[in-house]
Amino acid sequence: MNISAAEVAVYILAFIYGIVLGSFLNVLIYRIPNKENFTTERSHCMTCGTKIKWYDLIPVFSYIFLRGRCRSCKSKISVQYPIVEGLNGLLYVIIFIVRGITLDSVLIAFVTSIFIVISVIDWRTYEIPFGLNIVIFVLAVIRIGIKPEGWIGHLIGFVAVSGFMLICLIIGRMIKGVDAFGGGDIKLMAAAGLFAGWKCVILAFLIGCVLGAVIHSIRMKLTDADRVLAFGPYLCVGLFISILFGNNIIDWYLGML
Repeated sequence: MNISAAEVAVYILAFIYGIVLGSFLNVLIYRIPNKENFTTERSHCMTCGTKIKWYDLIPVFSYIFLRGRCRSCKSKISVQYPIVEGLNGLLYVIIFIVRGITLDSVLIAFVTSIFIVISVIDWRTYEIPFGLNIVIFVLAVIRIGIKPEGWIGHLIGFVAVSGFMLICLIIGRMIKGVDAFGGGDIKLMAAAGLFAGWKCVILAFLIGCVLGAVIHSIRMKLTDADRVLAFGPYLCVGLFISILFGNNIIDWYLGML
């Protein structure tokens, strides 16, 4: 596959924009669960509270230059910062390579960033902030607006998995008094189903279930992890894979039958 110089330039810009936005994602990850203002309050050290200078906010590189420590109090800075920044930039590049340089790719990039935020917050708190699902819903509406010919499939996607999860939740509470799924997971799959469409959201759910079952079983054997798992991260991985490669995976599977 031949890649032009213009495409390379776009990929580089996508990576730069991705890591810059990734820095803001870290702000959301830390402040949303703590109900802190993430729009006006300046970034500060989580240990000493010192306001961080602009030259120490360069994504990825500042962490390397500071050797992972606060300039003021020398306390360790979480490795999550460069990981989230670098991952967001890398995924942006992958999205544009796979889906081309289009407005739809931009929307997929934005929703991928929300998936990252949801994954980390849910992993830590076992909760998915409702506002993040609203953002996915808005991105879904925009996506339908620019590609209105497939709107029925997107509407079906809104309930295809979330409706099933809601039924399981109700039955689980009635029979065993336990929640089969969390309310945040159901809202996530509703909003993401509207974004991805019914085929891709069903595939995403299946991928998430397999990943969750396998990885969490391994975690319980190797660590003292609880039986209760944060399902959001696995669903988000499934959603990312299905949004990018879902149609190819489905066509390959049907071709095997």
